[in-house]
Amino acid sequence: MPDVRLRGGDLDGLALHYVVEGRGPAVVLVHGLGGFAESWRHNLPALADRATVYALDLPGFGVSAKPRAPYDLPFFARVLHAFLDTLGVGQVSLVGHSLGGAVAVAAALRLPARVDRVALVGAVVPGFAYRPAWVYRLVAVPGLGEALALLGCAPLYRAAVARCLHAPRRAEVAFFVGHAYAERASAPARAAYLATLRGVRRDFERHAQDYRRALATLDLPVLLIHGRQDRVVPAVHCAEVADALAHAAVRWVDACGHFPQIEHARTVNGWLVDFLVGRPAPR
Repeated sequence: MPDVRLRGGDLDGLALHYVVEGRGPAVVLVHGLGGFAESWRHNLPALADRATVYALDLPGFGVSAKPRAPYDLPFFARVLHAFLDTLGVGQVSLVGHSLGGAVAVAAALRLPARVDRVALVGAVVPGFAYRPAWVYRLVAVPGLGEALALLGCAPLYRAAVARCLHAPRRAEVAFFVGHAYAERASAPARAAYLATLRGVRRDFERHAQDYRRALATLDLPVLLIHGRQDRVVPAVHCAEVADALAHAAVRWVDACGHFPQIEHARTVNGWLVDFLVGRPAPR
């Protein structure tokens, strides 16, 4: 699968891994915390029938570079735009899962004229009430997080992933944990994970009102897809976001946890195709 080195500014030379399929309007899939490009494997082929679909490993994740960086939402938004610039992609639609939803929102706010529409899947959105689970708050504590990271191992990771799914399937959990495990469990990856937890938490806490005001001006179609049994990002968060956005529609998924695009891939793929490259977007 291809890799690219970003060009320009302080991101010059940053290496990103990505996958690409299809031909047509550009769509970029942005994974969540601990995710990676190939975690969209159930969705890429369906979208690629109608679009050029890119899925990237954000810096610090997957097999992309893991530099010392702020790992906050402005950083990830700049990386996303630099990724598009380097590949020569102009207009784009964004699909973000979990933390990737926050990244997609930050990117759309940074350059709104470049983003056609945004789909948020099990997403957490800055500017709205959200309290991470106690384990994430614990890991975010400086020093304690580093100590706990030394204990990280595949069985704990499997348990964490399984908790995200309404009805865990062994093959899905094994793939999510095992893909490029050595690279994703390395010391630089653990450091990037902790930096992301802390950087994004600061964004959510310190700049909540700024994001809320900015989102009120976001004049593009937004589709929210959310599992009713999501234990990571509660359904009430999704409902609050949908009520506050001018051009938003929600698709609720029953018997579904934090990964609608995996747990109910066929249904979610149909909604994404219709929204991104099919019927006119809901308003």
